[in-house]
Amino acid sequence: MSTESAVSVRDLTKVFGGFTAVDRVSFDVRKGEIFGFLGPNGAGKTTTIKMLIGLLLPTSGQGTVAGFDIMSDTEAIKLNIGYMSQLFSLYADLTVEENIAFYSGLYGVSKDRRNERRDWVLEMAGLTDQRGRLTGELPLGWKQRLALGCAVLHEPPLLFLDEPTSGVDPISRRNFWDLINTLTENDTTVFVSTHYMEEAEYCHRLSLMNKGKLIALDTPARLRAALPEPLLEIQTRNSPLVVEALRDAPGVLEAGMFGRAVHVMVHNAAEARKQIADLLHSRGLQFEEIREIPPSLEDVFIARVHSEGGARDD
Repeated sequence: MSTESAVSVRDLTKVFGGFTAVDRVSFDVRKGEIFGFLGPNGAGKTTTIKMLIGLLLPTSGQGTVAGFDIMSDTEAIKLNIGYMSQLFSLYADLTVEENIAFYSGLYGVSKDRRNERRDWVLEMAGLTDQRGRLTGELPLGWKQRLALGCAVLHEPPLLFLDEPTSGVDPISRRNFWDLINTLTENDTTVFVSTHYMEEAEYCHRLSLMNKGKLIALDTPARLRAALPEPLLEIQTRNSPLVVEALRDAPGVLEAGMFGRAVHVMVHNAAEARKQIADLLHSRGLQFEEIREIPPSLEDVFIARVHSEGGARDD
């Protein structure tokens, strides 16, 4: 991974009337990395991405994307990046091959390269045998792979993905990320927003936004290690009732369901383990085990947002 920046922004701000959607955000994305962009709904992720790709002008701040100024070079930025939105962007009534041809022209792929790039997309997306099929008939996972291929037809050095696997099944998401890793192996920089924590683990670095502000930025491992409070896991068949019982319990900072278990952030693990056990016994709530565990990215995500006063109310 290069130490050079593919994206660099300082004090990026976007105001709509009296509402500040993005509030003095600063970060750098290194060339060749997968940079994850996380945050609850309304955090400002999509607004930030739209400013970076030239669809919105910032209210204030400065920055460059692929070497071009986000204030004055928006058209150049659009020609030198790939972009895939969370809304499916291809034409359902065109065939797979017709969509590829359309986007080849849109992105200015030279005529002598179009056949080569078309065949590359078909092979990469596993759609060689589906080239004549209407795009609207494809399963969602195949549609997303085709959309990714169309976004990089012109071989951009930088790719923006805004929640690209929303609604896609886990196996298709894994296959999609295999394609992303293939792109970064060929020096493409990927800037991706996601709300799937397992996808966040695939990123080299993660930034976390809340209420328009950047509240954390580091590798997944360092973000987990930086969580200062211990975390307990309670194995129980009464998860909703256990969470409710622990909401205002002494020593408990946060409690929430995590699959069939309950994760509890506490001040002191040893003291809290006994206090929680006594409380649950007194309420007649059965549990199998209470143990200290290392935090997951989801735990870090919840704790960081909670420490900032919670997410915006939609």
